Amino acid sequence: CNSGSITTILQEEATCPVCLEYFTEPVTLECGHNFCRACISQCWEGSDTATSCPQCRETVQQRNLRPNRQLANVVEIAKRLSLQAAKGAGGDGVCGEHQETLKLFCEEDQTPICVICRESRAHRAHTVAPIQEAAQEYKVLNCCPKQTETKRQKIVSEFQQLRQFLEEQERLLLAQLEKLDEAIVKIQNENVTKLSEEISHLSELIGEMEGKCQKPASEFLQDRGSSLGSRTVPARTGLLGSVRNGPSLPQVNVTLDPDTAHPILVLSEDWKSVRWGDTRQRLQDNPERFDSDPCVLGCEGFTSGRHCWEVEVGDGRFWAVGVARESVRRKGEMNCSPKGGIWAVRRWWGQFRALTSPVTPLPLSWAPSRIRVCLDCDRGQVTFIDAGDEAPIFTFPPASFNTERIRLWLQGEV
Repeated sequence: CNSGSITTILQEEATCPVCLEYFTEPVTLECGHNFCRACISQCWEGSDTATSCPQCRETVQQRNLRPNRQLANVVEIAKRLSLQAAKGAGGDGVCGEHQETLKLFCEEDQTPICVICRESRAHRAHTVAPIQEAAQEYKVLNCCPKQTETKRQKIVSEFQQLRQFLEEQERLLLAQLEKLDEAIVKIQNENVTKLSEEISHLSELIGEMEGKCQKPASEFLQDRGSSLGSRTVPARTGLLGSVRNGPSLPQVNVTLDPDTAHPILVLSEDWKSVRWGDTRQRLQDNPERFDSDPCVLGCEGFTSGRHCWEVEVGDGRFWAVGVARESVRRKGEMNCSPKGGIWAVRRWWGQFRALTSPVTPLPLSWAPSRIRVCLDCDRGQVTFIDAGDEAPIFTFPPASFNTERIRLWLQGEV
């Protein structure tokens, strides 16, 4: 055996089986087992009857404790060999004062100590721990700053990326707001331009009308008939609408086209008025006739100039008055809006609407009985006025008629 194994064997033989430390005042029982005097006395403390060996459980007498001096010598030899081995391994694992192995760590003094130092006055009241356990705790504590720094750097990096993202989003949103402001300003400028054109046009009309008012009555009526092409549609009870020659405009002749009238509508013999029928008429289903919505067109069509006529609707609850393109859809479901080639206003159960897309509610506080329709083919504009008090009802935005014929259009409920 080498010296290391001999030292190990001596240490095992010199170790008390109770406290697992080197024997202190070793004694031998009758059974031959050895213990520290203090350890065996503590095991038997409070026992008044027969006692037994802690190792083999054989009954022994307490008074028969024989000191084992030979074992005490072996303990001293084992201690010296252990110290020599510790010094040979580095020299710093041995207590300089007691020549014992440094097995404990004093937390108050932050220094390794031996088992004898622990019982001294200097360390008796201190908190101590096994040196291996203390070393493991310090390893963990030493790793914490590194882990904390790594986590701190990670947090700083993430917040930096977040700030960059927020700054980029701020730039994008500000750019979008700037574009929106520019678009709003552009629209405002366009509206101002359009309003200026409207004002200029109205000023021209006012000047023209003022000039005509200065002319003799006969000449004024003649000019009105030739330039405005006025049409008059007076009222008739129970009729959807009617068209007749105005007494002051004998040269104007506006009639309704029977070939376009829906079969539920009944036209007068002179084609100047239309009313609801009791039943659907058996009429020829020609391409010009409306077959879905109860509509009818005027015979006359306009491609240029300004024209006005009046439609008297009376107290009807379901009607629509306006103009339509020559190419307006006649068969199947209609699109009653400028997109479908129709510019009109409608009354439906007491509610007035302009047939835009979507429809525009008209907050009228009265029910007009006579509607004036003003058509400007050159400007592509259609305006509706209450002929009773000259109050404006609605004006459609300018459209492009492209020289297509524009005709009177009426609609009612079946």
